[in-house]
Amino acid sequence: MVRTLSTMLALGVKAPSFELPNVLGGRVSLEDFADQKALLVMFISKHCPFVKHVVEELSRLGKDYSDADVGIVAISSNDIENYPDDAPERLAEMSRIHDFQFPVCYDADQSVAKAYEAACTPDFFLFDSEHRLVYRGQLDDSRPETSIPVDGRDLRAAIDALLNDQEVDPNQKPSLGCNIKWIEGNEPDYFG
Repeated sequence: MVRTLSTMLALGVKAPSFELPNVLGGRVSLEDFADQKALLVMFISKHCPFVKHVVEELSRLGKDYSDADVGIVAISSNDIENYPDDAPERLAEMSRIHDFQFPVCYDADQSVAKAYEAACTPDFFLFDSEHRLVYRGQLDDSRPETSIPVDGRDLRAAIDALLNDQEVDPNQKPSLGCNIKWIEGNEPDYFG
């Protein structure tokens, strides 16, 4: 596990288009969320200790905002040859066990992770109704090695501000997690 910070993509950028297989069947695309006031795109994995630490909060987020005007999608982009626990069938198992109320998609060629400049799991990107980035950063201050409770306060504050037509605080802390497991030779160039 390499502890990695999110890249903190520039606020205001448009959400890159995607169309990916949902691990429970069907396909999910950016256009599926065209009529939502907010869209949360989360990069996750099954094996990462940071995701395991927050997985119940991710489930709560899906449930708490299921009746709100928020689209939520989780994407896993890890190399499954070297990290088989992140294969689609294992992600489907994770989705069922935690009763996710949002689709979990698999990005086999890692092109979507690259388009979003995702760096770690978990990595969060919140977009407004025009699919402009208003929040990228951490879920909250909790980490696996701390006693700080997982409550999602940073991300929830951003979602709530957006839903209430308020400005999202631009002072945002990067997410911290396991690095995305890039397929050998497919590493992105945005790390310098």
